[in-house]
Amino acid sequence: MQMKHLFLDDYSEGAHPRILKALEETNWSQEPGYGDDGFCRQAAEMIKAKIENPSASVHFVSGGTQANIIVLASLLKPYESVIAPQTAHIAIHEAGAIELTGHKVNVVASKNGKITPEQVTAICDEHTGGHTVLPKAVFVSNSTEMGTIYKKSELEGLAEICQQKHLFLYLDGARLGSALTSIESDLSLADLSRLVDVFYIGATKNGALLGEAVVITRPELQPDFRYHIKQRGGLLAKGRLLGIQFVELFRDNLYFNLARHANEMACRLVQGITALGYSFLTPSTTNQIFPILPESTITKLQQIYGFYVWEKMDREDTAIRLVTSWATKDEAVDAFLNDLRTFRGAA
Repeated sequence: MQMKHLFLDDYSEGAHPRILKALEETNWSQEPGYGDDGFCRQAAEMIKAKIENPSASVHFVSGGTQANIIVLASLLKPYESVIAPQTAHIAIHEAGAIELTGHKVNVVASKNGKITPEQVTAICDEHTGGHTVLPKAVFVSNSTEMGTIYKKSELEGLAEICQQKHLFLYLDGARLGSALTSIESDLSLADLSRLVDVFYIGATKNGALLGEAVVITRPELQPDFRYHIKQRGGLLAKGRLLGIQFVELFRDNLYFNLARHANEMACRLVQGITALGYSFLTPSTTNQIFPILPESTITKLQQIYGFYVWEKMDREDTAIRLVTSWATKDEAVDAFLNDLRTFRGAA
């Protein structure tokens, strides 16, 4: 049976039509390679204006895992490590890529995907004396792998402890648009520029064909970063393809409008699933939600929808992950809720 809709991720569709149009319209213009083109320069200036930091440096890479590898490899000496929640992408879903660069990931327990200053302090206190790795960076993602977001006060607390402990604070922004447009968010791009040393703006999961913009706000980390990109295979000959997409996304509010739409579709799912009497693994106001459903219902839904089975709760119930995107239609949400209602009534 053909699937009605895939709620597997936020990159199952291609790209927003405006991006495809921009790529076609610029196809025959000749530009230098490796990110030295006019489009990448324009996109970098647009991003620096958005984050209100003209002294930041901006670099474009193809994907989130690539961004994480390159950034952390550039930040850490061979004996240094990165502190991250146990749910972090670098700890679970990157095939040991960070360890392959020679750096340990110090994980801390987290059910909501977030890390606290107290946990950072505890890891630092446990690793002293020259016989262990030396923690040097803290990894956070916004939104997190659990769909939660960091409030400004939480990020300020992490920035403060990182300053005290002489740690770099790095933010994975694969779903940054969704986080910043969450109805609960009080953060802006300018706040991130002030609080974190390095972050990236994710576009692959927000309407682009591919691409992330790495933003380095700490001046001493900026020199020679391009060498790290090249060494890790991230310097694209046709870097213009990334620049063109970011120019289109930040020409107006397209980037944030697309993320807001994804959040709104997820919110409709949350409201409908809650009305049917189901609970959630974590509260989420972004485009990733984790409803807890009976195994029998999940089996039926899997026949007509794509989604990930996330965490078994007990003998009868399991949490699944549903992800909406910039392209999710009202009809897909309505169909899922109607089928869930039907399966619930037949149980």
